[in-house]
Amino acid sequence: MTILITGASGDIGSKLAERLVGASQNDGQSDNRNDDRNDGQKNAHEVVCLSRHHPQMAVPHWLGNFDSFEDLQQLDALQIKAVVHLAAVTGGCSEEDGLSVNVLGTRRLYRYLYDHGCRKFITASSIAAVGCLSPAFTPLQLPIPDEHPCLAEDAYDMSKAMVEQLTHYFHRKHGDIDFINYRLGAVVDDELWRPKPITASSTLRIPFTNLSAVFVSDVLDALVTAIEAPHQPGVRTYNVVGADASCDEPVAELLLHKLGVEKAQVLLSHYQIPGNGYATIFDMRRIKAELGFEPKRSMRPGLQIEQAQSTQPK
Repeated sequence: MTILITGASGDIGSKLAERLVGASQNDGQSDNRNDDRNDGQKNAHEVVCLSRHHPQMAVPHWLGNFDSFEDLQQLDALQIKAVVHLAAVTGGCSEEDGLSVNVLGTRRLYRYLYDHGCRKFITASSIAAVGCLSPAFTPLQLPIPDEHPCLAEDAYDMSKAMVEQLTHYFHRKHGDIDFINYRLGAVVDDELWRPKPITASSTLRIPFTNLSAVFVSDVLDALVTAIEAPHQPGVRTYNVVGADASCDEPVAELLLHKLGVEKAQVLLSHYQIPGNGYATIFDMRRIKAELGFEPKRSMRPGLQIEQAQSTQPK
């Protein structure tokens, strides 16, 4: 299967391409289209990339923007069967960029790919699609379900929710497409991320985001799971966050001040159940049941320290 990765020069995209191709990082400069491969390397997937910058590995790639029809025409000769769409303008974007790049650009990309035979679309959405980058955001329920509606006051949040709606629109028009939308948490590097302790006295401006980090290694596992899942026409939207909340104190204690006593009594009941004190803010049960995916790594700072100490030589 030929897979297109957009945003392949970014952290997630480059690591995903490397994993799928099985190639080592290439420190040298490459040409605009680079067909180098590891000698004798056999791969389950043929990977091609589109990005604004050269990916730092030996993989066929084209320089360009996913929202440019002229740039997409560089791919005309390929028979792309699946796309992992990672490229986007990120949090803090303007309404103009959120709508013109994330929404209209994705529409242009998906229309081009469908018209050229692609039938599997894996979209990097965000937990921000519910509106959680706005300090005033309060979820309708906890843990936040995969299909929680958009309550956005932020342009980036709105654009991500609209891209998800775009996939529903495309499926209504073309019933043979398999769409998987991943609402990714705050993605952090496995080796470089150093979590800050969060306590009940911490000031969490956007707590539902602050408590929902996920390691890039788990994101890669989720993306590979989606790529290798059997073709299933329809639209499936899943939360992808870490194995637990990113805190060392119980979630209910951390959110009590934010929600107020009256709302907390209703929304935090899940976290009062024994064993659920540090459960995820975003519900991950459906992706486990339907795709068999579970994140491997804890996001709790204290547990990470204990795990690191236990692996040190004595």
